[in-house]
Amino acid sequence: MIRKSAWVLLPLIALVGCDSDDDDSTSNDNTASPLSLNVLHINDHHSHLEGGSQSLTIAGQETEFSAGGFPRVAAKIAEREMALDNVLKLHAGDAITGTLYFTSYEGEADAELMNLVCFDAFALGNHEFDRGDEGLKKFLDFLASGSCQTPVLAANVVPQVGTPLAPTAVDDYVKPYVVKEVAGQKVGIVGIDIANKTQNSSSPLDTTQFLDETESAQEAINELEADGVNKIILLTHYQYENDLVLAEALSGVDVIIGGDSHSLLGDFDDFGLTSSGAYPTELTNADGDKVCVAQAWQYSQVVGELNVQWNADGVVESCVGVPHLLLGDDIVREDDGGNEYTPEGVELQTIMDAVDAAPQLSIVTGDATVANALANYTQQLDTFRNEVVGTATEDLCLERIPGQGTSSLPGCAGTTGTRGGDIPNVVAQAFLFQSKNADVSIQNAGGVRTDIEAGDITIGDAYTLLPFANTLVDLTMTGVEIRQVLNEAVAFAHAPDGSTGAYPYAAGLRWNVDMTRAEGDQLYNIEVKGRDETQWRALTDGETLNVVTNSFTGGGRDGYVTFGTVTEDGRSEDTFLDYAQSFVDYVSEQGTISKPAMDDYSTQTYTPPAP
Repeated sequence: MIRKSAWVLLPLIALVGCDSDDDDSTSNDNTASPLSLNVLHINDHHSHLEGGSQSLTIAGQETEFSAGGFPRVAAKIAEREMALDNVLKLHAGDAITGTLYFTSYEGEADAELMNLVCFDAFALGNHEFDRGDEGLKKFLDFLASGSCQTPVLAANVVPQVGTPLAPTAVDDYVKPYVVKEVAGQKVGIVGIDIANKTQNSSSPLDTTQFLDETESAQEAINELEADGVNKIILLTHYQYENDLVLAEALSGVDVIIGGDSHSLLGDFDDFGLTSSGAYPTELTNADGDKVCVAQAWQYSQVVGELNVQWNADGVVESCVGVPHLLLGDDIVREDDGGNEYTPEGVELQTIMDAVDAAPQLSIVTGDATVANALANYTQQLDTFRNEVVGTATEDLCLERIPGQGTSSLPGCAGTTGTRGGDIPNVVAQAFLFQSKNADVSIQNAGGVRTDIEAGDITIGDAYTLLPFANTLVDLTMTGVEIRQVLNEAVAFAHAPDGSTGAYPYAAGLRWNVDMTRAEGDQLYNIEVKGRDETQWRALTDGETLNVVTNSFTGGGRDGYVTFGTVTEDGRSEDTFLDYAQSFVDYVSEQGTISKPAMDDYSTQTYTPPAP
């Protein structure tokens, strides 16, 4: 619980939607009256500053649009801000970690673009601590260097005085809440970070406290109400499902703008996207009053727009809104032969009419100022891609199925017949090292794309090695499920309609493969040596292990069916650690990498199928 003695909150009140000549509007006179507030919000952009693409089902056909990116975020927010009164712009955390823009610029690029949007508040997310308190301080210094002075909020994060986030006082960098004055009414915004996940899956100092989310939120609300603030927003990085529980547990809460779970809310079924719930989701708080929960997906792809109507008593009477999916006008389809083409004429008009008819879809031209600022960083990335992060002491051979001959290095010929590739095993080791929570790791061969030659390893090498938009996910699995998924993978790798890229590699697990055995028992004699173990032992069916894998296989793809079942059962947690960046960080930490010890290769022996 937050103690008032722990937080010495400096006055933090800003004017929104009021005449700049009305300087005395920050007085303590807060005569209660109704308020209509418009909240524009994003979350979890994870350094995804450039645009990408988004596939949608339009008029019954898959259609790929250019999409997302911070220039479009800025443009959409500016457009809606011009059209609306009484606007607050909020960011619900995880601004950083996920692309080369963070790896290279350590938050500087994110901060500059965020300052061009000029958010009214920013809540800390778990990934803000990926480089420790010192790394977070660096990012927040970049953010504070702009003219916006965006308040950084987390009521349940208490750094120790004398550490980077609290050099002189506990609230030097992070405050529990901020009060914004909107049309003469005070609106309190309370920040909440997901505590256990941040402590166990990121790198905060041991001295930085992460307090209970519900208790911290309630105490902050109580303090605001004691100061006469009766319109209260929680800005949380706490996951959608947790926000729903939080909403019903708290007294005095009106709105929750959330993040962390990357939840797409709203009606997107007709376009082939799966939503986690309604936008906004309406519940009842502990007082019996309406509370509205919203979130805006991920990766600079959606801007949420929520209108909240309060009565004079500070009770929410209504909330309505639209999650704007940000699309560009570069549109591609495939013909019956699988060839890409650009729609024209009547076909293009049909697509545009469908977009125009859907308020949740927007064709957005990126903001020119933001695009120019981004271009300055993009042009420097080529230099960064050549940055050396470590050394390979020897050639690390690529292989899929043992003996298949995938490697392009002459020295690798004939070396992979028994144990398979070197570099897929090393990648698995890297993921286990980075996950922090996992006991073992499993990686599909096809997610690893190149050999690593002896010598310097650059960031560009890492992103060529691991080129996909995958993250690391943790799955809680029984021994029998691990045995099952590994056999599924090895069977799919050999199936005529399967993929050789499904062949499994691992760290902390090893086995024998004999493709002449009955299906379901072709991968056998599985042994485990978990993160904290020193000896190999037999995997038992009844034990439970935390398995880290990439998000592609974690969703049940590439033949890893049981992974998909575990995920559907709710026993999966996305760390949102980019899998290529995780390898970069691992190599940087190790300095040099080499082939694993023979006993640590995941495949110990391999017998191919009978001719």
